[in-house]
Amino acid sequence: MTQEISSLSPSAEPVSAMVEHASAAQKKVFIKTYGCQMNVYDSSRMADALAADGYQQTEDMEEANLVLLNTCHIREKAADKVYSALGRLREMKKTRTAKGEEFMIGVAGCVAQAEGEEIVRREPGVDVVVGPQTYHRLPQALKRARSGTRVVDTDYAVEDKFEHLPDPTKIAGKRRVVTAFLTVQEGCDKFCTFCVVPYTRGAEVSRSLSQLLDEAKRLVDGGVREITLLGQNVNAWHGKAPDGGTMGLGDLLYKLAEIPGLARLRYTTSHPRDMDDRLIEAHRDLRMLMPYLHLPVQSGSDRILKAMNRRHKAADYIALVERIRQVRPDIALSGDFIVGFPGETDEDFEDTIRLVEHIGYAQAFSFKYSPRPGTPGADLPDHVSEDVKTERLARLQELLLKQQHDFARSLIGQTMDLLLEKPGRMPGQIIGRSPWLQSVNVDAKASQIGDIIQVRITDIGPNSLFGEVVES
Repeated sequence: MTQEISSLSPSAEPVSAMVEHASAAQKKVFIKTYGCQMNVYDSSRMADALAADGYQQTEDMEEANLVLLNTCHIREKAADKVYSALGRLREMKKTRTAKGEEFMIGVAGCVAQAEGEEIVRREPGVDVVVGPQTYHRLPQALKRARSGTRVVDTDYAVEDKFEHLPDPTKIAGKRRVVTAFLTVQEGCDKFCTFCVVPYTRGAEVSRSLSQLLDEAKRLVDGGVREITLLGQNVNAWHGKAPDGGTMGLGDLLYKLAEIPGLARLRYTTSHPRDMDDRLIEAHRDLRMLMPYLHLPVQSGSDRILKAMNRRHKAADYIALVERIRQVRPDIALSGDFIVGFPGETDEDFEDTIRLVEHIGYAQAFSFKYSPRPGTPGADLPDHVSEDVKTERLARLQELLLKQQHDFARSLIGQTMDLLLEKPGRMPGQIIGRSPWLQSVNVDAKASQIGDIIQVRITDIGPNSLFGEVVES
């Protein structure tokens, strides 16, 4: 009979020591990532940890010996998708094990953190469940699972997981990338009433300045030209300054800008309450800080913002955006919106429409409110009907899509710097990233991945731009 355990000891065998235990045959892992950019980063670091244990990442689930679902718990449907996928994987596991092949199933991320014991109860095929703070212990968990112990490791780790993860630039066979994520902060203390993050990711924790500078330098030495700083509430990052004082995200950006070879900086996701003067100054002073800011507001109604516990008003948000645009006129805004929050009236929704019309977004993410168990919002009265939420979301998305299209069209004829990231579908075509985070297709036969070239935008597509090289 298998035994379920709740945690692994922090003193368990470190990842680096697991290399010698890798099997002679190359094991393969397929990682399915749900949700936010933080999960994309976490999936990459889990792949690093597993590489040190002898696993090679594959894009073909059928050839994998381990399938790992890195999950999101923000919306109800995301969790439902995970359980649906686990049902299909259960059948795949039966087939593979009947052939005598190793096939293991792991669940990571926020659903794992919130529902760890429930996952192993509902899905007998799952071997390992690890939370966002314990995925560095995946090799140890898999070792235990092979001995017949189903592992649930969702405690908040005592040790710093980043100190136990291998250096991604020293992993043999790892593909060179020119853009990279760098987690600077995790968790959130804001407790918005709709959000489960404080319960699945924990309290706000900032990584140290020295640790971040070291990792950033390693990334740049490995060929990275652009770094995106990540955090559940990234602009809440704080660290100890050399003089003993406290540094904020703006100070960190100035420090990172001094790294030779680093060409571009971005950060996400921000909270309006943590956009301080120093961070706004960084947008003014640092040309390498790209003119694109994801600044969620969620609603344009003060009454709904209060119910959401956002602790700012619509006018505060508008004034903040105006301050940022004053110092960086070319900045483009992205945002998040929730429609149909409990108690939202037609007038509340109209306030949101008015705010969107006033601000003008280059891109935005919008969703119907989905109650998450354990959050205060789920217990609020006056829930909005699905039909009304659907109607409001359609209207909002129509407006946001028009703004996105209008912004893209405004770039036609403009010349901009383009960081070349990967080959395109056509011979000689390379796909690059604009300063405003759009994909740009360009014929650049004389250039190579990692170059920053000047292009003139000639046309737009549904989800990308097209450009031509500007000869110097």
